[in-house]
Amino acid sequence: MKINWGLIKFLVLSGFIVFLFSFTKRRNDIRKITKIEVEFIDESDPFITVSTVNKLLIQNTDSATSIDKETLVLKEMEDRLLKNPMIRDAEVFVTVDGALGAKIEQRKPIGRVAASPNYYLDADGKKMPLSWVYSARVPLITGTSNSNFEEVTPLLLKINKDPFMKNSVVGLHVKRDGTIDLKLRKHDLLVQFGKPENMEKKFQNFKAFYKKTKEDSTLTIYSFVNLEFENQVVATKK
Repeated sequence: MKINWGLIKFLVLSGFIVFLFSFTKRRNDIRKITKIEVEFIDESDPFITVSTVNKLLIQNTDSATSIDKETLVLKEMEDRLLKNPMIRDAEVFVTVDGALGAKIEQRKPIGRVAASPNYYLDADGKKMPLSWVYSARVPLITGTSNSNFEEVTPLLLKINKDPFMKNSVVGLHVKRDGTIDLKLRKHDLLVQFGKPENMEKKFQNFKAFYKKTKEDSTLTIYSFVNLEFENQVVATKK
């Protein structure tokens, strides 16, 4: 019987490669984590500290360097991070040099609701607790709502994207009929915005009114300005 040396060499080489791969993987798995690297991917100020993120990652372990890589369950770490009310999204991974990495996307507050206790309304229209780390400068929301003021989210997002409106508006008051009044930063002028509809047109009308009355030095003589009419601005003098 003729021996197939080529096949034997192939099998031996394949076995050696499998052994080498398994050995290398095992050695890599039992290595300790060298450090933790936390990155906040959004540009806003942190509402949660790096220290808090670290504690959520390592839980009851004294330090990251005492954790074996093979004991890590990244999905469980991500789930723990996502349960934190300040975190919108999270990705946890291990780098080739043994670092435990976490990319954190924070929730973005766009309004602060005057309630008991106060809370933020975030960019997804959801309740967000206040942070003891940082206080966001966002419009104060008052009035009545059956949905935690979720209905004003589109208007707040629109205000946040408009430099003039963002700098001018400091408060929103929601009435029982769903109409909204805007409070301005520097002027004793109440802007009756109406319902959050035709927002771009209402912004344009208000900017035109503001510019004209500033030029005429007549802005201070008005107490109310109504934007609910599509083609006109109705202003009431003091």
